[in-house]
Amino acid sequence: MSNNKKIVIASIVLVSLVFVVLLVQRSSKTDTGRGAASIGKEHADHKDEDEKHEEHADHKGEGEKDEEHDGEEVLKLTKQEIQEFGIKILSAGSGSIKKQISLPGEVNINADRLAHIVPQVSGLVRKIYKTLGDTVKTGELMAILESRELADAKSTYFVAKARLALAEANFKREEGLWGKKISSEQEYLVAKQALAEGNIELSAAEQKLHALGFSETALEKLFHQAHMKFTRYEIRSPFNGTVTEKHITIGEKLMNDSKAFAIADLSTVWINISIYQKDMPFVEVGQKVEISTAGNLLSADGIISYVGPLVGERTRTATARVVLPNPERRWKPGLFVKAKVAIRAFNASVVIPKSAIQTIDDEPVVFVLGKEAGKEVFTPRHISLGKSDDESVEITSSLLPGERYVSEGAFTIKSQMAKGNFESGHSH
Repeated sequence: MSNNKKIVIASIVLVSLVFVVLLVQRSSKTDTGRGAASIGKEHADHKDEDEKHEEHADHKGEGEKDEEHDGEEVLKLTKQEIQEFGIKILSAGSGSIKKQISLPGEVNINADRLAHIVPQVSGLVRKIYKTLGDTVKTGELMAILESRELADAKSTYFVAKARLALAEANFKREEGLWGKKISSEQEYLVAKQALAEGNIELSAAEQKLHALGFSETALEKLFHQAHMKFTRYEIRSPFNGTVTEKHITIGEKLMNDSKAFAIADLSTVWINISIYQKDMPFVEVGQKVEISTAGNLLSADGIISYVGPLVGERTRTATARVVLPNPERRWKPGLFVKAKVAIRAFNASVVIPKSAIQTIDDEPVVFVLGKEAGKEVFTPRHISLGKSDDESVEITSSLLPGERYVSEGAFTIKSQMAKGNFESGHSH
């Protein structure tokens, strides 16, 4: 081989080695750049996460959920916030759970204080002083009749009174004459008999007027008012009350059995309660009753004073009665009411109002109170429920006597917690 060919081959090999070295160096620089970029990106990600944690810590303020309080969801509120939210707090304690039955009832007039006024004589209505809804007092004048029957009774009374006075005078005169032997015994006995008959006649006339409603005082006044019309008959109220019925008009003739007025004393009313057959064994005299109208516009407590011995043939119900005070006349006869009869009571060591209970994750909870750094801390606690009535419920586990809990405003606490969860992106 010639020297020129050797030189050419050597040159080609040298160039090839240089090219390979350059390729290796370029590849090494590329890998180093990629590694540095990856490390820088990871450092930036950690920095972003730290900034997010710091931002979350900065935004956690008053009234928001604290997820670092012993691993539980809690709500912290100041005393001012508690007052603004209308939250009330009580200590858990014992109480009574009432077993009640609900029965329909109606307000009625107290029949013991109801008067149907009937004139004792027939007569024409001349004046009327009272009408429906008017209040009356004992002895107050309500109407005036003109009665011939009364005139006859008064005339008989006045005649009997005059005859008796004459018989008394004649008897005294005859008695004196007979004592002096001037008149005969026969004349004395005749005068004595006339006096006795006069007393009987006057007594009969008085009794008739008493039957017409005249008292002894009225009879004494009547004798001194002989100048007044004999036909005047006055209808007066027998007691304080309200006119509930009126059945007379001017010029109308009333018979002695016609009902002119009805007066009721509405200071008390009867609540008549209908007892169904299934409830009859549980209702007794002396039981407490909660009475209310529709919408609880009126409510009162009473005691059963009477349970009827008979069952209505049409309704198949018995009647229980509550006498209810009605000083303001708010309980109007005719109103329908609901009566809750307490037939039994259970005592429990922990009883709370139903308003204190909320539901979280489909389970009942109460919010228990604690303190931390000058704020009230509210923690939801899952509980187990026992017996209950319309207002209260027994707690059988998780809430101990003496522990403080939210009795009113529990829904507000729950809403504030839910608001905190929503803002932080959690779902419960």
